[in-house]
Amino acid sequence: MLELAKEVFDIEAAGILGLKEKLDKNFTETINLICKTKGRIIVSGVGKSGLIGKKMVATFNSTGTSAIFLHPVEAMHGDLGMVFPDDIFLALSNSGETKELNVLISTIKNFKCKIIALTGNTKSTLARFSDIVIDVGVEKEACPIGLAPTTSTTALLAMGDAIASVLIHKKNFKSKDFKRVHPGGNLGRHLSLSIKDIMLKGENIPVVEKGKSVLEASKVINKFRLGIVFVIDKNKKLLGVIADGDIRKFVAEEKDFINSKVDNFMTKNPITIDSNAQGYEALNIIAKKEITVLPVITSKGIIEGILHLHNILGKGNFEFESFE
Repeated sequence: MLELAKEVFDIEAAGILGLKEKLDKNFTETINLICKTKGRIIVSGVGKSGLIGKKMVATFNSTGTSAIFLHPVEAMHGDLGMVFPDDIFLALSNSGETKELNVLISTIKNFKCKIIALTGNTKSTLARFSDIVIDVGVEKEACPIGLAPTTSTTALLAMGDAIASVLIHKKNFKSKDFKRVHPGGNLGRHLSLSIKDIMLKGENIPVVEKGKSVLEASKVINKFRLGIVFVIDKNKKLLGVIADGDIRKFVAEEKDFINSKVDNFMTKNPITIDSNAQGYEALNIIAKKEITVLPVITSKGIIEGILHLHNILGKGNFEFESFE
């Protein structure tokens, strides 16, 4: 058993070291592109690659590069509302033939986003449709039967770390900056805060009154860039929500976009949260319901704020300790 374990280490180590020989101008172009963009890195992948992608996002965010994870399936059902032309799309697939990811690529190109592929197959469909291709191919998997992603995912993770580490250098990201985005040294401090301390409120809430057209709702969604709009009455009571994906479906079905009213189109009785709840409660709801946004309402149903997943993860109005 020990010999088998050692062999796994040898194979995976060889896979990572093999990436050194694959580094070329594509890696340099990737770094320069990320440094110049005014948008974020949108990382996407399915299965094991998706799990590695989520780790990459965590590393990017904690080292000064704004990033989000976009699941290919969820993207086609509304989450495309978080994608904008200035963003960079980082697609992860060892084979380069992941159906769900490649279907999404054509849509991403319509957003005019630059697409960077991290793949083990530089002749794949994904590679052909990408602007930049970084080769993360390995000679063999460490799995004894050669089927489970092992060396390939380790190599992918290592390449993500390499990108993040070089970005730290290029952006002159210092230890004090790292501490600033890690207040208290753990996420628990964020999760213990009240929703009212981290939610967006006032003019930052995307709302449209009942009786307005679907066209008006789409304008509000586009303005606030949160992928959702809340439908309210004249007393600001929440009546329903309309997501970016709902609008896309509406258009695809060729319905009367201009004259249709939000009242007949919105999702009624949406999932909500009270402003006195704590961050961990909101995070539990978001994870369980697989959503990214929560309306914050009073006991009488009056809209009080909007909470995005990113607010929970540290983008609220916190007071940080001095680390000088």
